[in-house]
Amino acid sequence: MGTCRPSPNGWSGLRGRASVPERLEWTPWEGVGPQRLEWTPWEGVGPQRLEWTPWEGVGPGAEILGDVSGQRVLDIGSGPGHHAVHLARTYDARVTAIELSVTQHQRAIGTHAGTPGVRFVHGDVIDHLRTAQPFDAAYAIGSLAFTDPHRSLPALRDGLRPGAPLVLSLLHTDLHGRGPSTTVAPREQMILLRDNPPLATQMWVLAPRLWEDLLTGHGFRVEAIDLLRPSDENENNPVVQQLIRARRLPDRPAPTSSRPAHVSGRPAPTSSRPARISSRPRTPRPPAPHAAIGVGAIVLGDQGLLLGRHRHGTLELPGGTVEAGESLEETVIRELAEETGLIARPDDVTLLGTLLDHVGDVVRVSVGAIVNAWQGEPFTRPDESVGDWAWYPLDQLPDDLFVCSAQILTAWRPDLPIDHAPAHFTPYDRRTAPSGDV
Repeated sequence: MGTCRPSPNGWSGLRGRASVPERLEWTPWEGVGPQRLEWTPWEGVGPQRLEWTPWEGVGPGAEILGDVSGQRVLDIGSGPGHHAVHLARTYDARVTAIELSVTQHQRAIGTHAGTPGVRFVHGDVIDHLRTAQPFDAAYAIGSLAFTDPHRSLPALRDGLRPGAPLVLSLLHTDLHGRGPSTTVAPREQMILLRDNPPLATQMWVLAPRLWEDLLTGHGFRVEAIDLLRPSDENENNPVVQQLIRARRLPDRPAPTSSRPAHVSGRPAPTSSRPARISSRPRTPRPPAPHAAIGVGAIVLGDQGLLLGRHRHGTLELPGGTVEAGESLEETVIRELAEETGLIARPDDVTLLGTLLDHVGDVVRVSVGAIVNAWQGEPFTRPDESVGDWAWYPLDQLPDDLFVCSAQILTAWRPDLPIDHAPAHFTPYDRRTAPSGDV
């Protein structure tokens, strides 16, 4: 049984929930609500920055929401309303602060009623989103952990305009050092409220990969997941927070045909222009200089192209960093075996060419290769950073390809509708492909 403790700044990991799956779960909170009316941090003043953690000054501020001036922003589980007021006053946002707790809502309007740009709403966020106009941005500090993500995420997707950011702060490790769950299920978590007895409640405390899979499956692209820890003066505090930055994906057009997928190596004809497929970096940080050269292997079987999911969320080809003394073909064979369990021989590997691009101050060199034959079936290796291998038809490639994999694929097949950062491609066989930018 884990424990979460509120801090004096008003963040508690439970700042009033956006939604509750069952009334029974909400009952304990109604009992402690009146006590929270007596807490008065920031009353009439407001915080100097948007705090995503229980520790002031840890992590980024409101800038990760992007430019919210004049934008409609949803504060999910807004508690006493301090952060909503801060966004309205400092960034000229138009904030809807929704709170399910009656007493927290009373506390907010008792302190901040009449604040220009802020609308305080008492209610369930899922119900509210059914009738509200789509928002330009949304965030939840602690509150989304108390709602079944299979209920909240579809509602948020429908309630945000395409491209809108969604930023979530969630518990990762509690006061007892217990880490997140590896299955999508709630668990009992004890909440400490000042000097009161611990309060038992149900929370979804999930591993980052689970949150990423859930968000991806419900129409979001995860741009970054950071783990935030207390500052040095609180170094004995084991609590860790997840800060998830996601973005609502554009609506994809419906398929124009119910024909079977075509995977022969040539694109199947379609009756309309195909939708563009996105790609992104794994993280905003440049790669380490020693990892500046790597390979990506195109493995195309009867069921389609082999892609795996990296722990940072991107989907990518098998591949990795060239080690000292290896030929490029040897790197392809080694990485293929280490990541997927597939066995290939040097004669099975055809090198396509070299791609050059820049990431920060690092020149990144990627070498594409085709694996023409192999033995075995792909499976996830628990010690590798890429797993969940699956076959994707060429006309049904997924979003969120790793940018290097996207560059290799368009160097191989320029007709694939994949967007990515530019790279200069030099083919090894100039008779079959011209050099230039892809």
